[in-house]
Parts: sequence; C-alpha cells; structure tokens
Amino acid sequence: MFKHQRYEIKAGIGFGLASGVITTLGMIIGLNSAIKEKLPIIGAIIMIAVADALSDALGMYISEEYQSKHTKKEILESTFTTLLSKFSFAIIFVFPFIFLNLSSAVAASLALGFVILTIFSAVIARQEKQGIGKVVFHHLFIATFVISVSQILGVFISLFFS
Repeated sequence: MFKHQRYEIKAGIGFGLASGVITTLGMIIGLNSAIKEKLPIIGAIIMIAVADALSDALGMYISEEYQSKHTKKEILESTFTTLLSKFSFAIIFVFPFIFLNLSSAVAASLALGFVILTIFSAVIARQEKQGIGKVVFHHLFIATFVISVSQILGVFISLFFS
C-alpha cells in the first residue's frame, strides 16, 4: 500500500492517521463521559479535523525544517500530507453521530477507529517485516490507553464542573 512512497508522504500519512484517529477517539470518549450530548461531540470532531489538522501540519513543517535534512519541496509534501491525512481521518468520525443515536455512534466510532488502526498497523508490520500481531497489539494498546485516560478525565470533569 505505502511501500513505494517516499518518506515525506509516509510520514504525513502515518502521523495524520494515528493522530486523527487516536485524538478524535479520545475526545469523543472524554466528551461522552462528561456531557453525553451529540451536538458538542459533532462540533468538537469538526474542530479537531480543522484546527488540530492545521496545528499538526505546522508542527510537521517546523519539525522537518528544523532537521535540515529535506528540501523545501519535501517539507511541503509532508506538511500537506499531514494536513490532508489528519483532516480526513478525523472528519470521518462525524458520520456515525449524524446517522446514529449517541451510544451507537460512540460504539461505531470505536469500532471504526480500531479497524483503521489495525489495518494501518498490519501494513506497517508487513512493510517492516515484523510480526503483525505484535505491531497491531502495540498500537491498539496505546490507543486504548489514550481513550481510557480521556474517559477518566471526562468523568472527573463531569463530577467537578457540573
């Protein structure tokens, strides 16, 4: 899938996908724990898709520029790929909330996110000639940790600020 792409494209897609999926899932679970309302979650997904994608793209640009290893063209490619990837992988989570009730949308988002991470992790493992199960487990464990912390924070926010 990504075998023949250059570093800049791979870096942007990988960073954007992981950040888009994990950040958005963490926010969905945290907000659901805190407020249990669809509209704020939809708004937050759109905000992440736009503001966080722009922020991550700028972060990628600055990081690549600081390393002084790549040409301006390569830096712009990784920046644009990060922006597009982060936006795309974050915005898809809005659709379950448009078409499903809140609890079904949360469950569908978790399933969708874990499927995306599993497929991408398997691609990485195959490309790097590593054990697929080990890489998938490692990435899903990290995602589960982030989501769990977000849920706990959402509960505490609900308890202390409502």
